[in-house]
Amino acid sequence: MPVLVFAESIDGKFKKSAFEAVSYANETAKILGTTTTAISVGNITGDDLKQLGEYGASKILSVTDSRLNNFVNQAYASVIAQAAKDEGAEVVVLSNTYTGKAVAPRLAVKLQASLATGVIQLPSKGDKFTVKKKSFSGKALSEVVCNTPVKILSVAPNSFTIIKSPATPSITAYNPAIPDTDFRSVSGEIVKSSGKVSVTEAEIVVSAGRGMKGPENWGMVEELAAELGAATACSKPVADIGWRPHHEHVGQTGKAISPNLYIAIGISGAIQHLAGVNSSKVIVAINKDPEAPFFKAADYGIAGDAFEVVPKLIEAVKAFKASHH
Repeated sequence: MPVLVFAESIDGKFKKSAFEAVSYANETAKILGTTTTAISVGNITGDDLKQLGEYGASKILSVTDSRLNNFVNQAYASVIAQAAKDEGAEVVVLSNTYTGKAVAPRLAVKLQASLATGVIQLPSKGDKFTVKKKSFSGKALSEVVCNTPVKILSVAPNSFTIIKSPATPSITAYNPAIPDTDFRSVSGEIVKSSGKVSVTEAEIVVSAGRGMKGPENWGMVEELAAELGAATACSKPVADIGWRPHHEHVGQTGKAISPNLYIAIGISGAIQHLAGVNSSKVIVAINKDPEAPFFKAADYGIAGDAFEVVPKLIEAVKAFKASHH
């Protein structure tokens, strides 16, 4: 009865969150005294598939149905649920990404399973199967006891370290029958921004708000992000007035992120914004208002004019990189 883990991919490549999920599943399997089976849905083959073995997957189910090359929530749920039944899996692990959030509840219904979302720690080793997750927009931790025979866990991105545990996986073609009704609603076209770091996957995020005074001043934000290898983001008001695209909006009503470093420039730190970014491991706030709420949530704060601070920060990063080449 292996732990089954769904390894999420995009454009034929596994996402970083997939390796986190496989690592989490494999460490859970060790606790339960079993093995790890990964399921890949989409057009991933060969050495790319074998990558999952580096993180402990001893068996890989490869789903190659071309109808699933683009995400179809109900169909993905059907395939993963059938795999869980065929493998006899009592624990199913996913990433708590947009895809995972769409699939996990459907899986719970199909498998009559308990569901814990946004999990941040491995299950307890005690009598009860208990996991910790964030609650109240990250302001609290809760312990969830899963009492059902099958448990579904979605792992909060960037909350669990990727752990190498090399295995030589067996790869099996797996294409169960999918009901035609699962394809009633499908994506006609998916348009992705190219050449930029995804804000939800990024280790570092540089974000800015109305303190930038206008979209024409965003060059230094993008330059700092480029020097740090970071994604760019923005506050809700900035997206609403059209200074930046909506896909960069982070916060309670935008994208929730959990990078290792979050730099907020000219953002006051309203509670709705903090709710989407307070899972960041380190927060740096730059604001000319020393009373800005963000300073209470930040690990480091710079009370100063962004138009003076950010150029100096860019020069400091460049100097640091030059001295470490």
